[in-house]
Amino acid sequence: MPGAGGDPPNQPNALYVDPGSVNEDAFRKKPKNNAATGASAAGMRAVTAQAVAFYFRAPAKAFFRMRIDYMAYARAINPRVQRNEGWSWRTTTPGLLAHAVKHYGWNFIPRQVLPPLMANVSVGACLYTSYLQSLGALYEPASHSSKRVYPPPPLNATFTAGFLAGTVQSVFAAPLDALQVRLSTREMLEGQNKSMWQYAGDKLRDIGVRGIFAGWTLSFAKDSLGYGVFFSTFEFVKSQAYHAFVRRFYDYRGDVNALMARADVTTESRTGRPIIKPHYLVEPTFLLLAGVAASMAQQAVQYPLAELQNVHFERLESLDYQCKLQKRHVDVLKLYWSAYAQTFEQCKLQACRFGGWTKWFYKGFWVNSIRQIPSTSAGLIVFEVVRRKYGIDVDAAKIEKDGYDILLA
Repeated sequence: MPGAGGDPPNQPNALYVDPGSVNEDAFRKKPKNNAATGASAAGMRAVTAQAVAFYFRAPAKAFFRMRIDYMAYARAINPRVQRNEGWSWRTTTPGLLAHAVKHYGWNFIPRQVLPPLMANVSVGACLYTSYLQSLGALYEPASHSSKRVYPPPPLNATFTAGFLAGTVQSVFAAPLDALQVRLSTREMLEGQNKSMWQYAGDKLRDIGVRGIFAGWTLSFAKDSLGYGVFFSTFEFVKSQAYHAFVRRFYDYRGDVNALMARADVTTESRTGRPIIKPHYLVEPTFLLLAGVAASMAQQAVQYPLAELQNVHFERLESLDYQCKLQKRHVDVLKLYWSAYAQTFEQCKLQACRFGGWTKWFYKGFWVNSIRQIPSTSAGLIVFEVVRRKYGIDVDAAKIEKDGYDILLA
């Protein structure tokens, strides 16, 4: 136990944070800071996805799952895309936008591109903000605006917070998923809609609330479980694994001379104890590894559920038409239940064709997972950096060792 006046504890390997000079009124995290952090991470993921997509010459949705394709209209009016020509710079996002602006003017971007792009970023911001708020409610130290949460949140807290954030996102993104499934470039080209806003509004009014949430059960399972694993893996590698590594790597077992010779050491002016500052690349490396591990773990959960979801979504438009013919609510519920049963039967046939459920669920898993890693890792790094930017500077945490401390800046 710390002594009076904030003296550090005597137990080795303990992590110590000096409580002095901490303003409790300013220590609580403001909701607008959470929103800024979430928006920054979501925006970075969208931008990085485009850069990686250009590098691999593939659509952005292969790298970062956009809820709605914001380049659908630009591709629909491009003759090279319609003729299925090979890749060139004219079929990349800048090339498609240049062609659209040339023929339709600069108004094309705010009318057709920005609405779905803003919707995608808003969904990402909703996810990250919900996670921060949920984690703060579940684990009290995370509700403080310090730059480093200590003790680091346990796995059950981060998984639950990620599960809740994924649930919120699945509800928030349900209209976008409904639009993406029913997106028809022919309707967009032949209709009287002047912008994506008008098209989206007309389509959502046409399908109604039941159509918007048709298939939501699969979206809920995929997002909640996927992001529960996603955030818990990220926080575990970033915090617990990093702390365990520095404890072991800088364990000199009382040999202070070896400590002074090999490590970046300063002396605490108040206590005279040596303080090791870990190499500046160690923590960023663990942050990057955390992003990679979180992306792979999330894909392992979401990828098979996405296969089920894709099969189910293929029957939604016909389901919309059948529901309009039914007058009784009970008959509509029967249609939705039978749609899930038909999806399961179709999935069984697909699994038999591929030689089993596992082979069908994970076909193409590695290629898609590797493509997803860059944008996801970049988004998580920005998420963590911005979260620390809005944090309050308090005395740095230190791991107490036998005769020296390890500084966690």
